[in-house]
Amino acid sequence: MPPTDIPPATGPSNPTTTSSSSASAPRRRPRVDSFDADRTLDSSPATAARPDHKRPRSELYTPTPGPTTTTMSAKLQGKRPEVIDLTSPVSASQYRPHNNSNNMPPSRPALQPHLGARKLVVKNLRPSPTLSAPSTSGPTTTTSPSSTAAAATTATTTTPSPVDAYYARIHAELDSALSCIFVGKPTAQPLERLYRGVEDVVRRGKEHAADLKERLQAKCERWLAGGEMLGGLWEAYFQVVGSTTSMATTAAGGGDLGGSAGPGDVLLREVVGRWRRWNEVVFVIRGVYSYLDRGYLMMQGAGENRAGEDRRGRMGINEMGIVLFRKAVFGSSKGMTVQGTAVLEAVCRLVDYARQGDERADEGLLKDAIVMLRLCGVYGKSFEPLFLDRSHRYFERFANEMSTGHGLKGYIGEVAALLERESARCDGFNFESTTKRLLLGDAHRVLIETYSEKLLDSGSVARLLEAHDVEPMKALYELLKLSGLQKRLKGPWEHYIRQTGSAIVSDTERGDEMVIRLLGLRRSLDIMIRDAFSKNDVFYYALRESFGQFINDKTISSAWNTGTSKVGEMIAKYIDMLLRGGLRTLPKSLFSDSRDRADAERSGLASTGDEDAELDRQLDNALELFRFIEGKDVFEAFYKKDLARRILLGRSASQDAERSMLAKLKIECGSSFTHNLEQMFKDQELAKEEMASYKEWLAGTGRSNGGVDLTVNILSAAAWPSFPDVKVLLPKEVLEQINTFDGYYKSKHTGRRLTWKHNMAHCVVKAQFNRGPKELQVSAPQASVLMLFNEVENDDPASATAGVLSYDQIAQSTGLQGGELKRTLQSLACGKARVLAKHPRGRDVAATDTFTVNKAFSDPKFRVKINQIQLKETKEENRETHQRVAADRQFETQAAIVRIMKSRKRMTHAQLVAEVINQTKSRGAVDAGDIKANIEKLIEKDYLEREGGSYTYLA
Repeated sequence: MPPTDIPPATGPSNPTTTSSSSASAPRRRPRVDSFDADRTLDSSPATAARPDHKRPRSELYTPTPGPTTTTMSAKLQGKRPEVIDLTSPVSASQYRPHNNSNNMPPSRPALQPHLGARKLVVKNLRPSPTLSAPSTSGPTTTTSPSSTAAAATTATTTTPSPVDAYYARIHAELDSALSCIFVGKPTAQPLERLYRGVEDVVRRGKEHAADLKERLQAKCERWLAGGEMLGGLWEAYFQVVGSTTSMATTAAGGGDLGGSAGPGDVLLREVVGRWRRWNEVVFVIRGVYSYLDRGYLMMQGAGENRAGEDRRGRMGINEMGIVLFRKAVFGSSKGMTVQGTAVLEAVCRLVDYARQGDERADEGLLKDAIVMLRLCGVYGKSFEPLFLDRSHRYFERFANEMSTGHGLKGYIGEVAALLERESARCDGFNFESTTKRLLLGDAHRVLIETYSEKLLDSGSVARLLEAHDVEPMKALYELLKLSGLQKRLKGPWEHYIRQTGSAIVSDTERGDEMVIRLLGLRRSLDIMIRDAFSKNDVFYYALRESFGQFINDKTISSAWNTGTSKVGEMIAKYIDMLLRGGLRTLPKSLFSDSRDRADAERSGLASTGDEDAELDRQLDNALELFRFIEGKDVFEAFYKKDLARRILLGRSASQDAERSMLAKLKIECGSSFTHNLEQMFKDQELAKEEMASYKEWLAGTGRSNGGVDLTVNILSAAAWPSFPDVKVLLPKEVLEQINTFDGYYKSKHTGRRLTWKHNMAHCVVKAQFNRGPKELQVSAPQASVLMLFNEVENDDPASATAGVLSYDQIAQSTGLQGGELKRTLQSLACGKARVLAKHPRGRDVAATDTFTVNKAFSDPKFRVKINQIQLKETKEENRETHQRVAADRQFETQAAIVRIMKSRKRMTHAQLVAEVINQTKSRGAVDAGDIKANIEKLIEKDYLEREGGSYTYLA
């Protein structure tokens, strides 16, 4: 049929196969030979000059003249799909190419599928009478119809068409390439040409793509099962272990700890090696068959794609490679193969090697094995349960060995190190997060919860706390915290604090060190809470409760036989030591560290490292102990007494520290507690004004001071503590000045009476020694003794008694008696600064001793203090202070009873006792028996009346 009879294709083009000139053609990388092939179809200059290199329309197509062709624009005609007539041969007279200037006889364009998609339209297809087109030059051969039909039938059955031959060649090239890829050799064809071949097959149709996928899968399965890959490996392995039937019993012994690598370990190494090789092969195959992967398989989701194709049940090249390897090694989902079980056991043994530090441990192999198991999909279902079961048995053996061979400290360290190693191993070897959580959870149950009694043993915990082992305690706390048992550590914590604190408070031999030891205990416990317990408030509150319990426990305080709180007394003396001597009196262990200063800085407090800031922090620490005391009246009595000594004797290291401490006490206890203490500082200021006025009067009257610079402190008796009266005969020069001031003061303030406390006085005496003069800062009794030697120095030097005073002579001249005289002489002749010489020598003073001036005395300082022993408190004074506090407490109890009954009028005994305890506990705890005794005294004084079990107020 002539080409001119083919009508133009006016219908819409097939959306799945469009020509290269269509505007909706898919974007694809241009073929290497596409441009040249297009140029062979139309070599006209106009076509060659087109920048888009579109293929011209076929010369076989000539539209039939008519209204359609005359009205259609050339632009629209160019967009129509190309139509090629394959039904009849083309003769030179019928076919002329466009722009054929040479008028050469054309031939029909050959079918070239690799040039891209074409739309083939066959109109009125009929069997051709001949197999080939007649030649335009040469004789014409004619055949009968019967012979022609027979020849056509033979050609159809025996000779493949060019299309089938082309695709057969593609499959042969791909098969050859796969064989080369499997063995790691370069392919005969370029990979890009192989990729184009895969693309052509996929574009041919879904059935051809499916066939290509099946051919690829079959080739891969055969190669995996071959002797070069897994097939030869299984054969060699089963020969070693015996047979497949005995494999189940020998797989577990494929490599015990302590021996050489067994068949199971060798199997794992070989399987992982083949896994790596298989990944390399799949990588190359995925590149060659990527168009099959993207255009047909596309395993991103299930269901139908936009074109309506069903993709369910398909898998990509990569997934197919993993599935094939998994089936070859581990079998299907119905059951695990023998060799797969051996591989899993070998992986678990690798972990055991790593745990034991065995030389057969291979970190790289273990990491790759875990990745293989995860990708093959056998990790969660098969490997994880086996691994957790073996790990559980390992944890049980470990806990048993460590608990029997180590103490608490060693057990904590070993368990903490084990948990850290297990966690790092899970992170470093690509274990899944669920495996890590289950593994560590099981470890916590076996190592911590099961052995919690050992971890929480009070004796073992106490030894760690006593040794100040912060790191082991921190490890213990963290271990217990992992299982939520950290609060159970509160019991051993409180037991240690009460036991240790009670031993310190009841130690009568080391009473002077009580507060320092308590502060040292508190300091170590605070560091433990800060560094080991992560500042957990539970342990902080337990610490406060335990301190308050043993400090106020009367059974513990009864060891001192004072009737009142001994801790309150010692805290007052500790603060006195700080305010007198400063930081040099403290041990280094009580000093703040850098973290304490940083915490103080963050809280807005003084954080510098100077002495004033550190002294302020130490006073705060002492106040922490003071807060625990229920009987604060004892502290008040001793603190007032010590403060009076510091003020009168000028022994305060810092006036700012004194006022700072007074402000802290006022905030802590209120203004009523510090009223008398504040009055003492006011009296000191008033005394300075009074002495200035006296010196002006003395200068105005022209009186001489006799070489004595007198300073008198006038104190109000109500605010200051009472001091014992000690009879002292002062030197004549001093006594004259005292009488002068006494007359001046009484004339100025009528009705007032002065009581002189000479034993609290101090003075500076100038002394001359062989090595130069010195100024001796001494008390009034010491000065009286020293002044006596001025009189005996003027005696006859030839006399045997020149410059010598006996014990009796000194007692008669100074008026000092008993212990006061002995302490005075001992401080002058037996102390550190020995300005007198005692005969005979010794540390104790006897009534038969004699004394002379030590002319050879020397000291690097010009002014020397020698009154330390004189200032020490005697046991009698201490006992009297406690007795006075106890008596005042009884009066306060009676006042509280009267105050309560006056407001309530009538109360039962139990109610009255409870209310009295509540109102008096801030000053000092009173027993119910003491309260009952005071109620009886008030009944005798007619303040109360008893009616049955109740009391009525009468006054």
